[in-house]
Amino acid sequence: MIKVVYIGQRFVILELENEYSYYNKENYSVYVNDKFYVNDNKNIIGIYDLEPNTDYKIKVDKEEINILTKEETFCLHTDNFNPYKDGINNDTLKLQSAILACPEGGTVYIDKGTYLITSLFLKSNINIYLDKECKLICEVDRSKFPVLKGLVKDGNKELNLGSFEGAEADTFSSIITGLSVKNVTIAGRGEIDGRATLGDWYQNHHQVRIANRPFGVFLNRCEDVVCAGFYIHDTACWNIHPYFSSNLGFFDLNIQNPTGMPTTDGIDPDSSENITILGCYFNVGDDCIAIKSGTFDFAKKYLKPCQNIVIRNCLMQAGHGGVVLGSESSSGINHLTVSNCLFKDTDRGLRIKTRRGRGRFGKLEHIIFNNIIMDNVLTPFVVNMFYNMGPNAGHEEYFWTKKKQVVDETTPYVGDFTFTNIVCNNVSLAAGVFLGLPEETIKSLSFKNVIFNYKKDAVPGFPVMIEHKEKMLKVGLYLDGVDKLLLDNVKFNGQIGEEVVINGETNVTRL
Repeated sequence: MIKVVYIGQRFVILELENEYSYYNKENYSVYVNDKFYVNDNKNIIGIYDLEPNTDYKIKVDKEEINILTKEETFCLHTDNFNPYKDGINNDTLKLQSAILACPEGGTVYIDKGTYLITSLFLKSNINIYLDKECKLICEVDRSKFPVLKGLVKDGNKELNLGSFEGAEADTFSSIITGLSVKNVTIAGRGEIDGRATLGDWYQNHHQVRIANRPFGVFLNRCEDVVCAGFYIHDTACWNIHPYFSSNLGFFDLNIQNPTGMPTTDGIDPDSSENITILGCYFNVGDDCIAIKSGTFDFAKKYLKPCQNIVIRNCLMQAGHGGVVLGSESSSGINHLTVSNCLFKDTDRGLRIKTRRGRGRFGKLEHIIFNNIIMDNVLTPFVVNMFYNMGPNAGHEEYFWTKKKQVVDETTPYVGDFTFTNIVCNNVSLAAGVFLGLPEETIKSLSFKNVIFNYKKDAVPGFPVMIEHKEKMLKVGLYLDGVDKLLLDNVKFNGQIGEEVVINGETNVTRL
């Protein structure tokens, strides 16, 4: 069954509705108006280079659908602005002029060529289309970038422009920057190259020099934005950062960053809502998708949770975590559904990282994983309330002690998690490690139809980032500080020791 996910002016996103994870069981052929388009096997199908306001017949093997692309008021080609397109001379002003000149409802078509830029700023009610032979390459000299101030004041009024790791902070403008824009699409098979390895972005990355590192795409207080089809890579920090934004779609993206590079996540929704991430490929140096909602002071000021997020038919090829919550999560993260995804060679599958001091203004709850395949994931499930990295890292005894502390506004809350229809092959360290606080335990874990197959030649390693960490090897589910555990048709093949290791008091139900 073919489902239409999104129709744009010059592209359409389709989804094969089935029980498979990322890949369809068999290859298929796509025809557009009876003309061969592609042979593929992914569950998400992106069709590009269409004409606006045009009827199309799309055939996927034997199934046909008809679509009408959206209207477009005007197509403004960037070649009209005489860009250099040589990757040497800076084209920022020329491309920005095209964006500003584009009429409402129109498309800025970035033509074939290589464009050297610093930052392009979006405006509302336009589309940006990247030709398949278009390449935006980023300037690497930080002194040439504008700075988005964390907080600008005008009398008793404030304007928050920049954000970094859960706080209002001065940050360089990103390659694509949207500030309070609405109704925008950025689509096409073009390339966005951050070229971060050519600059000093990864050197002493914790040190703020002029401002914090820029992102690939930064959407601050934006609404109704769709990103589809393009290849984005080698960014100075997170590839895509939605912040205080809503109604966003990220479809059929290829997102990559160098292995081992710090804070080079894929997509990081931050205090945002109503987000759909479909058919994206991740191969990054840090977390593939990291969902955030600010640090303690930020939450106390804004209390803006990250919620109503759907992640489906994505491939997490490499990264520290596949889908991660935190560590900046003080405003809460809730109603997250991850389904039909494939995790390969990541350190962890689901990863929750929080600690004392993050606060309980918002809760981490209503998290669902369904129909997932994990292969060579060191530890498929990690929920860690003693996380010791990131802003104001928790190295003091208060953060890591197992002695019960007073529950107050600084104590985080971690609620319910449901895992169904999941196969984890080649597990090395542990099926799952769940570390709740003695004063505020993890509320409930539910596993149904889950299989853990352990790697024969696995070697010991550290499954969680805590202050006094210990190596594990082929451990089952390890629980310390969990209220309830439900196991329904859960199988372990090749673990060392007990299938479930429990420290403290946990109410276990086996069906």
